[in-house]
Amino acid sequence: MTINRRDFLKLVGGSAGLMALRPFSRVMPLPEFPKGENLGRVIDGRWEIKIAPNEQDGTVKDVYGDTVVEWLREVVGRRDTSRLNQRYVETPEGYIYSSYVQPVKNIPNQPMNALPGGQNGFWAEVTVPYVDFVLENSEPSSPWLKNAREWSLPTRLYYSQVMWVDQVKLSEVTGNIIYRINERYGSFGDIFWAEGSAFRPLTVDEIAPISPDFDPEKKRIVTNLTYQTLSCMEGDNEVYYCRIASGAKWDAQGNIVDNWSTPVGDGHRTWRKSISIHMAGGTVGGGYDTPGVSWSTFFSGSGVAIHSTFWHNDYGVPRSHGCINVRPDDAKWIFRWATPVVTLEPGDITVGMPGGTQVNVQERIY
Repeated sequence: MTINRRDFLKLVGGSAGLMALRPFSRVMPLPEFPKGENLGRVIDGRWEIKIAPNEQDGTVKDVYGDTVVEWLREVVGRRDTSRLNQRYVETPEGYIYSSYVQPVKNIPNQPMNALPGGQNGFWAEVTVPYVDFVLENSEPSSPWLKNAREWSLPTRLYYSQVMWVDQVKLSEVTGNIIYRINERYGSFGDIFWAEGSAFRPLTVDEIAPISPDFDPEKKRIVTNLTYQTLSCMEGDNEVYYCRIASGAKWDAQGNIVDNWSTPVGDGHRTWRKSISIHMAGGTVGGGYDTPGVSWSTFFSGSGVAIHSTFWHNDYGVPRSHGCINVRPDDAKWIFRWATPVVTLEPGDITVGMPGGTQVNVQERIY
């Protein structure tokens, strides 16, 4: 049996009833998302759907964070000298600047009835635009959840995030299978409950190493901060290429923030890899606190990594706090190709000097 959100709220008697239930009993079914093979999730904030792919054209309407739209295609807009990214997403209603739209799909899963035999949990990827969760702990521990509670914001996980599932239950209210979710690495201690059908368990095959027989000392990752590109090299052969979003040189107010720059140099080596990790750092006003950062390949300092990104679609533009942001599929390929090799259990590895794959971060090529 399943029920919709309205009937669920009637059943428990509104918000007061919700608070009286145990956390795992308050888990909502997945919402109805638009039809279509390819969808886009509007990034947090308020953005405009334009009549044509140009910022100066008329506005059809405003859309807000977590609105899910049908993604028809990506087009190049009219030249806008104020922006590096010139791409727009065409929707049935008009065009949205692509940096504001996360490419997503809606692929619900048949959830598992129990944890796999002999295992204390499993890694699972979100395969729907977003899934709401409720906290098991009465008070949030991580800064982002404290902020969400203070501002009455929804608590959600997003397409492509990978999380650790350690319990499976049947919801007493919806009759659906729900998962207890936590962050195995970097966690502040928060525990979530969410709809099980939103998650696809990772398999051994999909994280198997790529080119394991090629001499690891002849593998190199080469990034260019001027052109915002990354190449995986086997000797002199480029075997993979993608766009990146590296460390920003200025903040939203236009202030120089050199401490956010990605460290330049040819002496970097991968020293840690994690299937999923909670990343936090910085100071008030200039910091970050992000759960479920998947396919993270650390190569410099205490936290600079190549990793998957779900909070923007602005590749080709420096905008991170020093890390190298790439699309989820790109991050996963690089994670599998670079050394050291990581297996599903434990899903995280740290190695000593001299480290794994060499990472060259270049400023420009003449």
